[in-house]
Amino acid sequence: MLQIAAIRRNADELIQRLNIRGIDGQSLISDVLLMDENNRSLRTQMEQTQAQLNQISSQIGDLYKSGNKSEGDLLKEQSIGMKEQLKELEQSVESGESALIQLLLTIPNTPQLDVPVGKSAEDNKTVFEFGNKPNLEESALPHWELAKKYNIIDFELGVKITGAGFPVYKGKGAIFQRALIQFFLNEANAAGYMEIQPPLMVNADSGYGTGQLPDKEGQMYHSTVDDLYLIPTAEVPITNLYRDVILEEKQLPIKNAGYTPCFRREAGSYGAHVRGLNRLHQFDKVEIVQIVKPTESNQTLEVMSNYVQSLLQKLGLHYRVLLLCGGDMGFTSAKTYDMEVWSGAQEKWLECSSVSNFETFQTNRLKCRFRNSDGKTELAHSLNGSALALPRIVAALLENYQTPNGIVVPSVLVPYTGFDIIN
Repeated sequence: MLQIAAIRRNADELIQRLNIRGIDGQSLISDVLLMDENNRSLRTQMEQTQAQLNQISSQIGDLYKSGNKSEGDLLKEQSIGMKEQLKELEQSVESGESALIQLLLTIPNTPQLDVPVGKSAEDNKTVFEFGNKPNLEESALPHWELAKKYNIIDFELGVKITGAGFPVYKGKGAIFQRALIQFFLNEANAAGYMEIQPPLMVNADSGYGTGQLPDKEGQMYHSTVDDLYLIPTAEVPITNLYRDVILEEKQLPIKNAGYTPCFRREAGSYGAHVRGLNRLHQFDKVEIVQIVKPTESNQTLEVMSNYVQSLLQKLGLHYRVLLLCGGDMGFTSAKTYDMEVWSGAQEKWLECSSVSNFETFQTNRLKCRFRNSDGKTELAHSLNGSALALPRIVAALLENYQTPNGIVVPSVLVPYTGFDIIN
């Protein structure tokens, strides 16, 4: 959530940044500032009325003590009317400030000024591409047919047990999945990330803290009896470790990584473009999260992007990096890089990671602060990234590494699988 103090200080810049998303920043920020001005005026009236009441109460006491009951009674009568006025002002202030918060909750994060202007994925900017597209035989199969051929992923059995978007991994497919998870966790540990094993369900306060609530309830599975939500990503519980926390500057940066299953209701439409592992309701992912000083967040974003790319390179995958345009970024992000791997048999790009800088958007909601060298508290910046989400990585590996004799396992995974080919 945007800070009202920051909006007052930097209204023109925030208008410019909102325009990058294709939003009428001028109108939106003007509405916020007008509401804020009215609220501050009401609060001033309330505080002045309270001060007057305090003064009158003191005068009434003095008058009664001095035996001047008649004047004391007159002031007491006057104070009754002022108390009613104060009550109305308090209700108006509470209502106005609540309305302002609700308005602020509808405003997305403001893109950084180097984010491309645009409305959709077509306006994203390719900033880097690694490797070459694999040369596959004409008879190459998409991963859902490879999964069936080698009996490693059963999509129909998942439909039987739960429904579409909940695959069953079997035999070498399950081992391959587990090998990737362990590989990603070990790489994160080597890069200085402390592993976290968080809960898979969170309360509403946690969803609010990272921006999933109040406007994305429909995208999460909700246990209504207990009012808990299945996590859409480990970002939610891990980032919420620092909700309502004041950190010391020497503790920063904080680097956490965690593996969790992820649950998402918004799997979207069905068809060839979402077949197999391309889009799921439940999938596995290793997430990296950092809490840093504001002056370091942009550089940290680049470091995190390079780290995710190093994983793709070690797996020998052809990939590209996109700088997302304003209209294609997530609600909470100020700047996002997407990594897409090439799916050889499907002949298309598959998104496998997003790495984002949220600046103070999440930490303002979380009240996550740090005490700087001057002894003052200020909001930290939060960042996260997929490192990596498994489904589309598995899809690309199965397709790109297929041979007439089976699917070759990338050499970096062999120590984790115990086999070098799936056949």
